[in-house]
Amino acid sequence: MKYPLQHLIAAFGTAVLVLGCASGPSPADVDKATADAVKSSFRAEGIATLERLAQDDSNRECAAAEVAGKPIDPARGKAIEEANFKTIKWPADGKFIGDWKEGEKIAQNGRGMTWTDDAKMANGGNCYNCHQITKEEISFGTIGPSLYNYGKLRGVTNPASPEARAMVEYTWGKVWNSKAYNACSNMPRAGHAGILDEQQVRHVVALLLDPQSPVNK
Repeated sequence: MKYPLQHLIAAFGTAVLVLGCASGPSPADVDKATADAVKSSFRAEGIATLERLAQDDSNRECAAAEVAGKPIDPARGKAIEEANFKTIKWPADGKFIGDWKEGEKIAQNGRGMTWTDDAKMANGGNCYNCHQITKEEISFGTIGPSLYNYGKLRGVTNPASPEARAMVEYTWGKVWNSKAYNACSNMPRAGHAGILDEQQVRHVVALLLDPQSPVNK
């Protein structure tokens, strides 16, 4: 970041003031001034590029609804979910379940995608930052629901069984692109955003659904 927050606020205020000297800023003028002020406060460095500042419809419209203090229009939300569902990349070999032990490592790893990270290193899932994963944990985030007993509560005793197929696919899709199921989900779109690769998603799904995983003990 190039400037401290107070400089960013001052720049934004100046931009709005200049616009106001004309005839009063329109909402579009304010949006543009805000976007310009935010963009000018960042720079590309290492693997962290300015592409991250670009919002797609999902983020843009959900953010606007939150600012307005009301939920997104149901029809628009449904359209966003359908568009995101089409982006889900299903496992090429048809195998949804990996190694839960590897999945636990990924879930507990919060590193990756910052300007100090090596692009050749695998990212973590940072799952613990928003969810409880096992009963032994004493420190975890609460933005998302607890994942403890995720598979057990859903009756998944054998992820390879035909009966479990729907839940296995849902879990994969949710990890890959959460907005396919909830337009304004706060959950990172791990696969869609390139945070985790296909094999990593497979391991995380195993962590959630394998009966031998500590999640389901």
